[in-house]
Amino acid sequence: MNQENKKTALAIMAAGLGSRYQGGIKQIAPVGPNGEIIIEYSVRDALEAGFNRVVLIIRKDIEDDFRQVLGSKLEKLCAQHNAELVYAFQELNDVPVEVPAGRSKPWGTGHAIICAKKALDVPFLVINADDYYGKTTYQQMHDFMMDEDEALGLAAFVMVNTLSDNGGVSRAVIRVNGDDVTKLDEKKGLVKTESGAKTGDEVYPLDTLVSMNMFALTPDFLEKLEQGFDGFLVNMEDELKDEYLLPSFVDECLAEGTVTVKAVPTSEKWLGVTFSEDLPAVQQAFVKLHEDGIY
Repeated sequence: MNQENKKTALAIMAAGLGSRYQGGIKQIAPVGPNGEIIIEYSVRDALEAGFNRVVLIIRKDIEDDFRQVLGSKLEKLCAQHNAELVYAFQELNDVPVEVPAGRSKPWGTGHAIICAKKALDVPFLVINADDYYGKTTYQQMHDFMMDEDEALGLAAFVMVNTLSDNGGVSRAVIRVNGDDVTKLDEKKGLVKTESGAKTGDEVYPLDTLVSMNMFALTPDFLEKLEQGFDGFLVNMEDELKDEYLLPSFVDECLAEGTVTVKAVPTSEKWLGVTFSEDLPAVQQAFVKLHEDGIY
């Protein structure tokens, strides 16, 4: 493929967000000095890195609030970079089976990507709406996607750059052989200590590589993901709570040897509000990013 004409998309998983909250979107507090929220930085960073389509995966019931709070800002950003802005919708009943009685929990991140399938006919980068990944990470991932036609990619963060000072977090530990990812090992309740990140009796060195749900994927992989969802629906253990999670499916594919995933190391520091106590430090971090001329 002519790299100059290669299109790339950014898929933002935002269906888990709530409705309007104090001039923003519930669960995403204003973090920037001018009231910016994290998703604005993500879109700006991706567009500047060269992505030319932004796909927002939301729910229909938050569409009006989302468009009012963020729509015009994101449309303007995309227009400035000659990029498309596309809305896709993740709904509980958008499944090929009857929704189990009493089910209210969303079907998970894997299902979110499937719901955006029509807009993801080009190589695409998946991110969480409420995580800040850092400007250079987008450039690194875009460069990887422009150079790579078959292998998938995964932004590999350094553990210490992803921890909260206010409680335990969930992270997927990345096992690698060279730059090939061999396993994604989900760990919950990781707490920062002087000796490492601790969960239960396990302690991981602070320089351990972890995933923050930033995946470079392809339309061919999306076909696999859709097929895997059919199997998930048939084999659910808990019809009311089980979720089809993107990292878990990628790990299954790695175990089966049906995909190649490359780790793309980044030295950026993750920012996010996992706990309410995180907010002041995150806001201060964004003030410094502005003062340093990053934004």
